[in-house]
Amino acid sequence: MEFLGDNPHTKLLEFLITGREFDYTLTDLAENAGISWTSLHRIFPLFEKNQIVVKTREVGRAKLYKLNQKNTEVKKLILLYDSILKKQLEKLEEKETQKMKMRAK
Repeated sequence: MEFLGDNPHTKLLEFLITGREFDYTLTDLAENAGISWTSLHRIFPLFEKNQIVVKTREVGRAKLYKLNQKNTEVKKLILLYDSILKKQLEKLEEKETQKMKMRAK
């Protein structure tokens, strides 16, 4: 979110990418992404229309959705997310190494 901005679209997208192997109800998506129910209902149809999410199953009356990893654009977003995460982890690791070197002196 630091890289792409802090808004409901990116919060939802980040949550979906992070938990890309799982499926979620709409309530789960709103709560775990940290967005309001109103925001979810405003943006979720766009995610469906652009095939960013796909419906996986129904449990009772609840519909479950997950990130559509077959979508070409989603694949690119996952690569971008993973690349950014990797660079952030490398920076943290470098800082920790520097701290350890400073302590050893």
